[in-house]
Amino acid sequence: MLTRRRLLKSAAATGFVTGASGLAMPALAQGAPIRIGYVSPQTGPLAGFAEADAFTIEAFNRIAADQGWNIEVIVKDSQSNPNRAADVAQEAIIDDGIHLMLVASTPETTNPVTTVAESEGIPTISTMAPWQPWFIGQQGNPGDPGSWRPFDYSYHYFWGLEDVIAVFTNMWDQLDTNKVVAGLFPNDADGNAWGDPNTGVAPGFAEDGYETVDPGRYQNLTDDFTAQINAFKQANADIVTGVVIPPDFTTFRNQASQQGFNPKAITVAKAILFPQSVETLGEAGHNLSSEVWWSANHPFTSSLTGQSSSELAAAFTEATGRPWTQPIGFIHSLFEVAADVIQRTEDPTDPDGLAEAIAATNLDTIVGHVEWNGEGVPDFAAQNVCKTPLVGGQWRRQDDGSFELVVVDNQTAPQIPTQGEMQPLS
Repeated sequence: MLTRRRLLKSAAATGFVTGASGLAMPALAQGAPIRIGYVSPQTGPLAGFAEADAFTIEAFNRIAADQGWNIEVIVKDSQSNPNRAADVAQEAIIDDGIHLMLVASTPETTNPVTTVAESEGIPTISTMAPWQPWFIGQQGNPGDPGSWRPFDYSYHYFWGLEDVIAVFTNMWDQLDTNKVVAGLFPNDADGNAWGDPNTGVAPGFAEDGYETVDPGRYQNLTDDFTAQINAFKQANADIVTGVVIPPDFTTFRNQASQQGFNPKAITVAKAILFPQSVETLGEAGHNLSSEVWWSANHPFTSSLTGQSSSELAAAFTEATGRPWTQPIGFIHSLFEVAADVIQRTEDPTDPDGLAEAIAATNLDTIVGHVEWNGEGVPDFAAQNVCKTPLVGGQWRRQDDGSFELVVVDNQTAPQIPTQGEMQPLS
C-alpha cells in the first residue's frame, strides 16, 4: 500500500521532498500553514456530540490569529458513519495534506479515523470514546490480548469501562433496588465492548452484587424494543443501563412506558448526555442518570483562554442560545492539546517529532490533567491512553420544562463537587 508517509520517505531518498500541497518542505517550514484535520459526526444520529464544534473551532481560529500562529483547521463530517469517517480521514491526509489529526465522539468516529491515520503515519489525538473500545477495538484480534500492540502515532484521552462501572454502581448504591440490571447493548463498537461477558461491564457490576440481564445485541436505529422490554420485565429488573444512541433511547423509553416497564433507575451512556436528548422526553426525562465527563461545575481551567469551566459554558450559551453540553469541554481540550503540542515541536511538519511531543504532553486543561504517563492504565495500553475523571449525574426537570444536569456521585473524582443525591425515577 502506497501511503503518504512512504511516499515522503521515497521522495526524501531522491533528495526532493514535497508536502501534499506540492510545496517543498522548506517552504512549509518558512511559512505555509500547519494543517490540523478534525473529524467528528456533525450530522446523523451522533450529531449531538458535535454541537459545540463550530463554537470551539471559531474560538480557536481567533486565538490562532491573535497569537500569529499559522495554523489551518480542516473540518470533516463523518455523518455518524464509520465508513465515511475513514474516507474523510484519508481525504484530509492525502488531499489536504494535514500534519496532525484530531478526532472525537464515539468509537464509530475515533476508531476508523485513528486506524487510517496510524497506517499513514499521521500523529493523532483522539477523545470522547471509552479507552477499551478505542484501543482494543483497533487491534487485529481483539479477543487475543497476547496479540495487542501499542500504536506509534495515536494517542487517546478519556475514561474507561472500569470508571463507568464504578460511577454507575456508586449511584445505584444510593437507591433501594433488587440489584437486577437490564442491559441495552447495540451491535456496534461501544455495545460489543460494554456487553462483552468477560471484559465488559457485567463482571464489574457483579463484583458489587449486581446481576446483569443481557438479551443480546440489537441493530442501531431499531424501531421495536419489545423483545428487550419483555426480557427485562420477566427478570423484574429495577435498573436499566447500556450504551445507546439518542434516537434509540427515545424509542426505548417511550415503548417501555407504554408497555408498563417502570424501573427505579435508568442509567445509560451516550444517549442522554445532551440537553436536547432529554428535552424530547418531557417528564419522562426527569431523574434519568448517566456518566458526567465534564460540566460547568468542573474545577478546571483552559490553558488556551484562561476560562474556567463555568465561564466556557456561559460563553457557549451566550453565543448559541443553547444550554451547555458535555462535549464543549472535551472538544475545547483537543485544541488545547494540539496548540501545546505544536508549540513544543521544533518542526510540526515532522510526524515523528510531532508524535514525540504528544507523548511528552504534561498539560492542565479544561477537562483536567492530560499526560500519557500510564497512570491508572494497564501496561498494554499505557503508551497510548491517558485517563480523565468521571462522575455521575441526574437530569432534573425544572419548572419551566428545561433540564439541569446535577452531579450526584463523585467518589471516583472527589475534586469535582456534588450538587445533590441520587433519586429514583418514581
